[in-house]
Amino acid sequence: MNTLMMASELSGRVVVTLAGEAVGKVKDTVFDAPAGRITGFTLSGLGLLAGPLKQGLPFSGVHAVGPSAVMIRGEAVLVDRHAVVEPAEAARGEVLKSPVLTEEGAEVGTVLDVVVESGASGRVVGFEIAAHGDEDHRRRKVFIPRRQILAVSGQALVVPAQARHFTADDLPSFAAQVEAFYRQSGQLSPGGLLPGEGGHA
Repeated sequence: MNTLMMASELSGRVVVTLAGEAVGKVKDTVFDAPAGRITGFTLSGLGLLAGPLKQGLPFSGVHAVGPSAVMIRGEAVLVDRHAVVEPAEAARGEVLKSPVLTEEGAEVGTVLDVVVESGASGRVVGFEIAAHGDEDHRRRKVFIPRRQILAVSGQALVVPAQARHFTADDLPSFAAQVEAFYRQSGQLSPGGLLPGEGGHA
């Protein structure tokens, strides 16, 4: 598995061609929640007062996502902004702030952020949620894995009940929990392999 990062960290990241030309900055990250992947980015200009650009970046045009920039081969991969945003708005809805339910209907929290793999996969491996506390109803931030096929029920994100046993309080320890979750459930890992089959993507 690649290094994990928060989707919110991508906002403001410079978009750079392989030739070294900065063409904009990431404004918003667009998700396909059921498929569990980033589908693209809306962009803004580079100046301090620059507004949104008319062009967007489909994730298919991303060469790599690094710690300080999103790399693309060239400006030719940019498309009309609406081609990136409208399909997500029409079919997927908003992921952030959605309630998280188990398959049995128990509410476990609310989505605060999305955890993605770095590199060029764009895979969503889990979510940072404000988890419900005990009787005092306090909430704490935890990370919870997503399964390969994610159910989105209208206004809520549905996770398997066993995912609650593979949460983590911090991002570094969450990677191991994700692997353990996929190993226990016998599903393919986010990298596309059953754990133990030839390494990680």
